Parts: sequence; structure tokens; C-alpha cells
Amino acid sequence: MDKTPLYEGAGIKELIPQRAPIMMVDTFYDATSDEGFTGLTVSEENIFCKDGLFTEPGVIEHIAQSASAFAGYNAKANNLPTPIGFIGEVKKFKIAKLPKVNDTLKTNIKIISEVMNVSLLTAETKVNGELIASCQMKIFIKE
Repeated sequence: MDKTPLYEGAGIKELIPQRAPIMMVDTFYDATSDEGFTGLTVSEENIFCKDGLFTEPGVIEHIAQSASAFAGYNAKANNLPTPIGFIGEVKKFKIAKLPKVNDTLKTNIKIISEVMNVSLLTAETKVNGELIASCQMKIFIKE
């Protein structure tokens, strides 16, 4: 996704409830009715970095916050408050390699189904066009 971001930097706070030091999305590129496209440039100060690498929990949190940003984008488009969600389940998580400091993660979230307050999604995270992580995730939305 090489287009002008819709939200970036401090503007991402309009879409997600997380705040520093736990913000794991810094760019929202675009969305369709069932997909969202986000990014994160990994900084050395990131709490999930160890020995110059962005660890698995950081990648999972980035994916979850990407889903949150997508939900926040849709809520904002419909003049609704930003929803708060919680990871309910992570399945089929695969990681090909850990991102390094200064890498930019680009993540595609695709909603598979939404039933009541539960969203099932798939995610793919790439660095420089190379798939580095994928999973299915179940998110519970707080009412």
C-alpha cells in the first residue's frame, strides 16, 4: 500500500483507544467495507523491541490494534464513538521472521464475520512486500 495515509502520527489517536507507550499502529492507509490497511514503523524505544528486533507479542498487538483502527475508522465514518475491543483468540499465527528496528510493517485486516459483539478476522503483515506474519483473530467488542 503506497498511497497517502488517511491518518498518521498523532492523528491515529482518533481511531484507537490505546496511548503511548502501547500504541502499535502509527498509520492508517485505507479501508474498504471489510478490509483495513495499517502500518507501524518499529522504533528502538518500542516496548516490544528486544535486541533490535520487534518480538512476537508486538506483532500480535500490532495486528489487534490494526483491527481496532479499522473499527475506529468505520465508527468515525458513522459518527459513532470509537469501540474498545479485546483479543479473544489468536489462531494459526505464523511468523516467518521478526521485523527489525526501522522496518515498516504494513498490515491488511480482513473481516470474515461479525456476530453480536465478536469479529473474526484474518491478518497479513508484510515488510518491504514480504509476508512476515499471518493469523486469524477473534476480537470481542465492549458495549
